[in-house]
Amino acid sequence: MKQYIGLIHKDADSDFGVSFPDFPGVITAGKDLDDARSLAEEALALHIEGLVEDGDAIPEPASLEAVMTDADNRDGVAILVAARPGPGRRCVST
Repeated sequence: MKQYIGLIHKDADSDFGVSFPDFPGVITAGKDLDDARSLAEEALALHIEGLVEDGDAIPEPASLEAVMTDADNRDGVAILVAARPGPGRRCVST
């Protein structure tokens, strides 16, 4: 199962946001870290499912080193998010 880097961002008066450098525009947020992580897995699975349905390529996961070379990513805390299949979905294999 592939794992992608998610970046957690938190401002003083906000939920815990998660973005994915490998999938620009895919973001989610949770009230706490556990919620953010769970919703990140769901958002990633749904996005990948959409790519597959549209016949689009699924990028290979970037390395942490590559992600952190972008100065815009250095404000986030990196986590690994598994590309888990949802109900009725097939696993994204490596």
